[in-house]
Amino acid sequence: MGDKLHSCEICGSSFAEKLTLLRHIETHMGEKPDSCEVCGSSFARKSHLLRHMKTHTGEKHHSCRVCGSSFVQKSNLLHHMKTHTVEKPHCCEVCGCSFAQKSNLLRHMKTHTGEKPHSCEVCGSSFAHKSALLNHMKTHTGEKPHSCEVCGSSFAHKSTLLNHMKTHTGEKPHFCEVCSSSFAKKSNLLRHMKTHTGEKPHSCEVCGSSFAHKSTLLNHMTTHTGEKPHSCEVCGSSFPHKSTLLNHMKTHTGDKPHCCEVCCCSFAEKSNLLRHMKTHTGEKPHSCEVCGSSFALKASLLTHMKTHTGEKPHSCEVCGSSFAWKSCLLSHMKTHTGEKPHSCEVCGSSFAWKSNLLTHMKTHTGEKPHSCEVCGCSFAQKSSLLRHMKTHTGEKPHSCEVCGSSFAWRSHLLNHMKTHMGEKPNSCEVCGSSFAQKSSLLSHMKTHTGEKPHSCEICGSSFAQKSNLLTYTKTHTGEKPHSC
Repeated sequence: MGDKLHSCEICGSSFAEKLTLLRHIETHMGEKPDSCEVCGSSFARKSHLLRHMKTHTGEKHHSCRVCGSSFVQKSNLLHHMKTHTVEKPHCCEVCGCSFAQKSNLLRHMKTHTGEKPHSCEVCGSSFAHKSALLNHMKTHTGEKPHSCEVCGSSFAHKSTLLNHMKTHTGEKPHFCEVCSSSFAKKSNLLRHMKTHTGEKPHSCEVCGSSFAHKSTLLNHMTTHTGEKPHSCEVCGSSFPHKSTLLNHMKTHTGDKPHCCEVCCCSFAEKSNLLRHMKTHTGEKPHSCEVCGSSFALKASLLTHMKTHTGEKPHSCEVCGSSFAWKSCLLSHMKTHTGEKPHSCEVCGSSFAWKSNLLTHMKTHTGEKPHSCEVCGCSFAQKSSLLRHMKTHTGEKPHSCEVCGSSFAWRSHLLNHMKTHMGEKPNSCEVCGSSFAQKSSLLSHMKTHTGEKPHSCEICGSSFAQKSNLLTYTKTHTGEKPHSC
């Protein structure tokens, strides 16, 4: 009964019945006399046409008794049943992987042969499977037929929609066996596992840097090409990565969805929240091997290391000054452009940097949180306190190379140097007198205005300059510090 007496002369296949052989012969002849009236597809056999028609009617007569899934064809149901029985009779001879269906094995074999017979006519990309090509084509057509019923987002592929739905349900079924972290997608788990193995198979051909993921390598390559294909429609800024553009857009929308549970500060990006949390925990895991200083963020450590190497890769194209950090260069550039975008709402004064505005605001509030432990004097800025401390220590680290005079502060040394150079850039608009220092000009101006803001508390005499008042008060105390 099992004999197959009827053989195909073209391919050698054998069949038990002659009718089956004749049907088979039609596959070689390419003859497809039965056409679908709905979409025009043609078929070699009428049974195939009838089967195809169910894709238009949505008819699914074959149901799974285990899970209730329905199928158009019985063969599809039989294949599906293997997912419940875990039966995988088809094994790969190369790597030993097993599959429930022979078609899946054949698809898998292409991963070993590298065969990609399906090519995109638009961009030339090749794919191992026709379904992958059809999915890819949606990137050209922009078709996104699968919509999320929760938030309305649309996706080109149903699988992407299913993955997206986990962001609403919070479902994370894939667990790391090393650290127990859970992930919504298996692909994310596999990416995560490389953090434990340290595997970095993707290397940059330009600088040799290695990366765990190919996507990270592609992102890195934009640092060499300078490519910034993602542009902000609001301000025109360009970015190398779409994720960076999305983060940037929050600066326009003001969206800050990530809140600190300790102090209620909000952040546009989760990474910034995590960085901020270290200010509460005091965690500083990144240590400098040169001086032992510790930092909460690796970026801060890398920035600090430049203080040891003296590296200053960022140069000003106007005056040639070099800086260790790009942010310092950008701040410096404002000295050339005169840009002062930060204004005081109280008096209207403008400042190039926000930090200077915040410092200035203390002159209105009277806030002086920095106190000297020696004499109790208070200061609005910490830098002012540090400057003041030198009056107690007598420290004068800044020396003049011309005459050897020493100064506590560099600014005083720079002012002093003008006495040697004869430079007097500060001129009086009333009488034309010139001065090396602006403070000297301001003092001089009082001779024209008659202003005498410094009064003696003993007799009420007034003076234009504080130094003159201090000299005068000695006439009351009898102090004679200068001996002949």
